[in-house]
Amino acid sequence: MPIKWKSKILLFKIESVYGTDPTPTGAANAILATNIVFSPMEGQDVSRELELPWLAAQATIPAGLHCRMTFRVEMVPSGTPGVAPAWGPLLRACRAAQAIVADTSVAYNGISDNHESVCGHFWVGSTRYVMKGTRGNVVMRFTAQGIPYLEFNVVGLFSLPSEQARPTPTLTAFLKPDLVTNAKTTFELDSIPLVMRSFSLDLGNQVETRFLVGSEGVLITDAAETVAMQVEAVPLSTFDPYAAAANQDEVPIVITHGTVAGRTATLEIDGAQIQRPSGFENQQNILEWPLRAVPLPSAGNDQWVLTLT
Repeated sequence: MPIKWKSKILLFKIESVYGTDPTPTGAANAILATNIVFSPMEGQDVSRELELPWLAAQATIPAGLHCRMTFRVEMVPSGTPGVAPAWGPLLRACRAAQAIVADTSVAYNGISDNHESVCGHFWVGSTRYVMKGTRGNVVMRFTAQGIPYLEFNVVGLFSLPSEQARPTPTLTAFLKPDLVTNAKTTFELDSIPLVMRSFSLDLGNQVETRFLVGSEGVLITDAAETVAMQVEAVPLSTFDPYAAAANQDEVPIVITHGTVAGRTATLEIDGAQIQRPSGFENQQNILEWPLRAVPLPSAGNDQWVLTLT
């Protein structure tokens, strides 16, 4: 019998000990994802460079084995203030700390040390692939008339896949999303409400695999957040991106999505340095600006905060 691609089951759970399988379950750790792309056995092929008495290919040894997965998750809070969303462990594995205020909020911000990791179990058919020690990068993306997404690119340690009993995933923690619309979303740049077409924050994590004697793992060794946005152009007396770039201005950016308690996500960047504008966009014969910005730290680890209320 052929294996159906739509038979996928994805689980992720926080590791208490790096690289040790915490045994995620379908009931507690299932992930509702879209656009899954999986590379199960990344690495290098080390040639043996044998001196043979004939013309022939060289035997190789697989080395530096790891796996990579990209996918999207709809950015919807849990529905209850102070309760972490089901996708929270994934954000934590992408260099984010989680802070919960009971009955009020869940907040995430980037951190420099003590990065957490997750273990993933991925089924296609009855074949299970295990990704231990997984860390990665994420892009938060908001597009008008579209679903807000968290776009993950994660890397984990390789394990030989095996045939295992399929779990039953419970996906009720993933609520239906609201589209990014005028009714559900607000956007401000430098405290000025602007008409926004798209916005993204890329955490810019530098994810490295290190396979050495005495230590193997996936590390986040550096990071450089970037913002990309496209807004409707306004008179320079309202907002001047050219002067802002020339003056190296650091301005606040706030995007809030959702209007109901338990379903509201607010992304705040207190000091985003405006970069040189790259040109114009003609959309429906309306001038729009594609703009770039770099979130900069103030006290440190405060470039951005995502608050769910």
